[in-house]
Amino acid sequence: MKPQVKPVEHQSMAGARLRKHADYQRAYSASRKRQSASMSWFLAPQHPASAYVQAPAGPRVGLTAGKVLGKAHERNRIKRRMREALRRHVELLPERFDLILHPRRFVLTMDFAKLEAEVVRILEQARIEAARSTRRPATITPAS
Repeated sequence: MKPQVKPVEHQSMAGARLRKHADYQRAYSASRKRQSASMSWFLAPQHPASAYVQAPAGPRVGLTAGKVLGKAHERNRIKRRMREALRRHVELLPERFDLILHPRRFVLTMDFAKLEAEVVRILEQARIEAARSTRRPATITPAS
């Protein structure tokens, strides 16, 4: 007997992706590197809107796949697999935060169900860390 497979809802990641180099650089500088079994990731709070910069509409995610991961067709396949896993669980992205994922080469041959489970685990951990960082009030030292 085959296990029941629930149909995948078609969710869009439009507007939920980091696109500009400056956004990546800001996220790298505002976060620390975290590791998982198949990728490393960065979580950074989004910058508030200013007179020159419009605030992002919602949570955003960025993917990187450098040349160390293989040839162009292999990097593209890694990114396609990662985007699909993220698209299926876009609702788990933490609000007002940017998430950057750096997959390892292992993602290319990894079973998709395992990859999806890893992405869900990272998204849940990111939500916990985002909630923890938004609850923590800024410490203000009184002037002497």
